[in-house]
Amino acid sequence: MTTQQRPLRADAERTVRTILEAAERVYSADPTATIEQVAEAAGVARTTVHRRFATREALLDALSKWATEQFQGAIDAARPESTPPLVALYQVTANVLRVKSSWRFAMGRIASDASTAAVHADAEARCVELLRRAIGAGLLRPDVDPRWASRVYLALVNEACRGGVDDEGPDALAATIMDTLLRGIGTEAARL
Repeated sequence: MTTQQRPLRADAERTVRTILEAAERVYSADPTATIEQVAEAAGVARTTVHRRFATREALLDALSKWATEQFQGAIDAARPESTPPLVALYQVTANVLRVKSSWRFAMGRIASDASTAAVHADAEARCVELLRRAIGAGLLRPDVDPRWASRVYLALVNEACRGGVDDEGPDALAATIMDTLLRGIGTEAARL
């Protein structure tokens, strides 16, 4: 996350988090903002930001990595491999919506390192497996391809984030996504 090799002290960790949270707010409003603007929003000196992040690009990379860690933590917290599939699907959805809405700029930025790509690939694989479990539990039709269902599910989550989580809140929006995924949007008469 930072240019240092050794673990940070608790106060230094808080400072880094404050800087990253400020960077998210500032860059969401103006992607061309300077480190000075981030420092001002964080309530720290510009030199404090530069001590932690040598360049603007290093700050942006750290912001993406931080958001990716939050994203991975959101999925892990739902325990999708061991929680019943319906509960896990809902919890993963609500948790991910919280992260994606809080870290919208960072999550939308394509990180250039392999570890971030690996986290996203792992999340997609876990999603496919969770949907496979949902099929096995009778939540989805047995003829549904779990990879296709995963793509549909992820598109619903991404589209919900594009529309704005703040309007409904992550829990209500997660319920809408689950309803759309499990029941669709057609009427019973339209079912094939």
